[in-house]
Amino acid sequence: MEYRRLGRSGLMVPALSLGTGTFGGVGRLAAWGTTDATEARRLLDICLEAGVSMFDTADVYSLGESERVLGEAIKGRRDKVLVSTKATFRFGDGPNDIGSSRQHLLAAIDASLSRLGTDYIDLFQLHGFDAFTPPEEVLSTLDVLVRAGKIRYVGVSNFSGWHLMKSLSVADKHGFPRYVANQTYYSLIGRDYEWELMPLGLDQGLGAVVWSPLGWGRLTGKLRRGQPKPEVSRLPKTAEFGPPVPDEHVYRVVDAIDEVAKETGKSVTQIALNWLLQRPTVSTLIIGARNEAQLRENLGAVGWSLTKDQIAKLDAASKVTLPYPYWHQRTTFTDRNPPAV
Repeated sequence: MEYRRLGRSGLMVPALSLGTGTFGGVGRLAAWGTTDATEARRLLDICLEAGVSMFDTADVYSLGESERVLGEAIKGRRDKVLVSTKATFRFGDGPNDIGSSRQHLLAAIDASLSRLGTDYIDLFQLHGFDAFTPPEEVLSTLDVLVRAGKIRYVGVSNFSGWHLMKSLSVADKHGFPRYVANQTYYSLIGRDYEWELMPLGLDQGLGAVVWSPLGWGRLTGKLRRGQPKPEVSRLPKTAEFGPPVPDEHVYRVVDAIDEVAKETGKSVTQIALNWLLQRPTVSTLIIGARNEAQLRENLGAVGWSLTKDQIAKLDAASKVTLPYPYWHQRTTFTDRNPPAV
């Protein structure tokens, strides 16, 4: 397994990490999977054998059950794993059970530590941007948590470019911990990350921790032009809170992946993941698996590389018209606005 620096930090993370949204299976995320502690431990065995040592979760996944199951699975080997979790989304009915206030973050971290059965979190990320809490309050709270040893590195998820830059400027001004990770959606059928967040990551030293690298399950090889949609899939039950993408765009990209698959002998899944591993700023891809077979399929994405011509073919098939001001920058002033990739 290849290891990469997490942004500009000194932390090394595996190129692939395991997402544990399938752990627990409570509430609406039951459509993702219902992995219990025994199954989770087996999946972690396979991951660690392959060099995958980072495991990502969040307090809201299965109403805390994902963290609890992950905690059971890492018992006795906490020193061999990196644990990544997130908070800020609503977790309770109270007025302070949401957001990035000092009140909520302190309570959320203690609750996550309890469910995970550990006394520290390797990477803590804000799950979303809280426009009602001043960044000074957010970052000073994270500073307290880092100094207390409860969290070691900090990052964000689902922030826009200005959200990130405002936060980083506050961190620099006051000497608070800087975000080193941006857990972001990025895939062959969702390349919005490249427009602004990738250049920001290059400039400010944030590593991309990529969620849903298979486009919410659309790049598993099950969706193809002219074929019926699979009967067993999470898409129908979860599409409303996943990244939107027109079917025709998916088919165009999968057509190109199929051509590359014939040249490489690799699967659609493996090609889609390998393409991401060639992109700038990408530190780790969060892969998901409901069972051992899916996990082993995803692990086959490393240890080889697509050629430049194959990458160019996939780039062309997945290209979309950029929104303003990015199309203007790329077409009229490229000398001073070069693309990040």
